[in-house]
Amino acid sequence: MRKISANLFISLDGVVQDPADWHFPYFNDEMGAAVTAQMADTLLLGRETYDSFAGAWPEREAAGGEDADFARTIGDARKIVVSRQPLEFTWRNSELLQEDLVKGVTALKAEPGGPIAMSGSVSVVRQLLAAGLLDELHLLVHPIAVRKGERLFDEGDSPIPLELVSSQTFTTGVLYLVYRPAGAAGEGSYDDAKTHLPQDVR
Repeated sequence: MRKISANLFISLDGVVQDPADWHFPYFNDEMGAAVTAQMADTLLLGRETYDSFAGAWPEREAAGGEDADFARTIGDARKIVVSRQPLEFTWRNSELLQEDLVKGVTALKAEPGGPIAMSGSVSVVRQLLAAGLLDELHLLVHPIAVRKGERLFDEGDSPIPLELVSSQTFTTGVLYLVYRPAGAAGEGSYDDAKTHLPQDVR
């Protein structure tokens, strides 16, 4: 079974919208290494994220600048786009997810191959988490409160328990946190919690 990992830039107050407006001051070699390590030969992208990538990376590859190698890597990857509408692709190795999201991603995970990476695509990330199809959630938490914009988790009926797999602190103050889905959160009350409070506080 193929593993799907999502990689997101996120602010301290949970904003994931338009990270280009606030995250670049925190981008250093540590973050570059983390982002590069999450690249895979298959990318799963929402329509808006795909449009943003397709509008930038082919030109950067053609320009031959410092980011041309990374742009070429993205261009060479298989890019599967989640959209309810038919699309015409001009960027190589791009295709439309042919079925509804849950059915299509379930089939994709069952295919032979390596890991599948996601970048951005917040609405898709939410749906895959809810469906139990996302294996890892990689959050690069920036030490800034953006105070406006779409947040990672929206209102919902059920909590989504997660288990911390690893954590790393960058020199910029960014926290690199990796989570995976956990079992039920369990139950507890203040009576349970108070047994863990220090008894000799004066």
